[in-house]
Amino acid sequence: MNFQELGLKKPILKTLTKQGYEVPTPIQIKAIPPILAGRDVVGLAQTGTGKTAAFTLPLLHRLSDGDQPGGHRPVRVLILSPTRELAAQIDAAVQTYGMNMPLRSTVVVGGVPIKRQKNALMNGVDVLVATPGRLEDLVSQRAVKLDRVETVVLDEGDQMLDIGFMPAIRRILKLTPKNRQTLLFSATMPKEIKALSNDHLKDPVEVSVVPETATADRIAQSVMHMQAGDKPSAVAKLIGAHPGKRVIVFTRTKRGADKVVRKLNGENLAAAAIHGNKSQSQREKALAAFKSGKNPVLIATDIAARGIDVPGVELVVNYDLPNVSESYVHRIGRTARAGASGFAVSFCQADEVKLLRAIEKLIKQNIPANAVDGTMMPKAEAAPAPRGGPKGPEGRNRRRRYTSKKQRASA
Repeated sequence: MNFQELGLKKPILKTLTKQGYEVPTPIQIKAIPPILAGRDVVGLAQTGTGKTAAFTLPLLHRLSDGDQPGGHRPVRVLILSPTRELAAQIDAAVQTYGMNMPLRSTVVVGGVPIKRQKNALMNGVDVLVATPGRLEDLVSQRAVKLDRVETVVLDEGDQMLDIGFMPAIRRILKLTPKNRQTLLFSATMPKEIKALSNDHLKDPVEVSVVPETATADRIAQSVMHMQAGDKPSAVAKLIGAHPGKRVIVFTRTKRGADKVVRKLNGENLAAAAIHGNKSQSQREKALAAFKSGKNPVLIATDIAARGIDVPGVELVVNYDLPNVSESYVHRIGRTARAGASGFAVSFCQADEVKLLRAIEKLIKQNIPANAVDGTMMPKAEAAPAPRGGPKGPEGRNRRRRYTSKKQRASA
């Protein structure tokens, strides 16, 4: 099957051809037809499956029907995202796929001046990508109305749940028309997400692309057992063994991320941190430097890094093992994307062995132990690039559960 057979309009097909996309991915084949037909959809898909395009392409197609209203435009499509970075990437996808269409879109997230976002909304937009907290702020200040929304997309549903956005999402949905189309995409389907689907979706079509294995075969995984005090030197030595390569280091806390940055910078290894205490401009600057290679090492906490889709990440380091096993799968999924290969190295101190065993149980394999200096690291064999369709900024295969305000703050 090709994109033309899915019934997408010529301006969209023209853009896909220009971008070099030849055939749709499985999630796109399953999701695009029912979305085009106006059905509610529940999608279950892992990272790298092309989920963003699976809902963006048919929604742009539907928006192009009929004449575009002049003057102030009401929000017709609302896309909710759990993180600033993912929201920005979704908005970029909307603008890319809709470049040949007379549509307006914008993104509103926290961490930046709200006045600037009010100005962007002044003349109205067709597509609004938002994080729930900032959207509620704008609604309360009467900067945007949601009474004419035709479609709501809830992206990364399990992340929304993990971060504690479910109450806000339910409040937002009450502000939209009852006869809207609702699309829910998630990596996992916990009972809370299932309940949300039952309460707010009408006879949804369920589509699923579930991998046979929990982690990509192209990722060479290993673990290094060490004392906590050995981690700073070990991470510097490991990154030094990959000069000029893109590396993401995951820490459990924001303070821990900043400490790793200071250690690496002290070793003349360019690195920057991205976490919840950073302003939006700081986060964007760090991510831009990482993408360009100016700072090839990015230190991140789980929440801040959700949705980051940067090609060419060779190595992922779990400086601290995650408390929730599913987060491990999501973390290492930042490498070996789009048919490439990569490495994932985890540091494990004595009190983290139980976390390691839980991860191994989840992925159904033992992670081989390597020397602290990384000399025994296995080689990852290159894989042929796929011919699949556009792969939007996803990040899934995990479910993080925060049970208290203190735990949320630690991310």
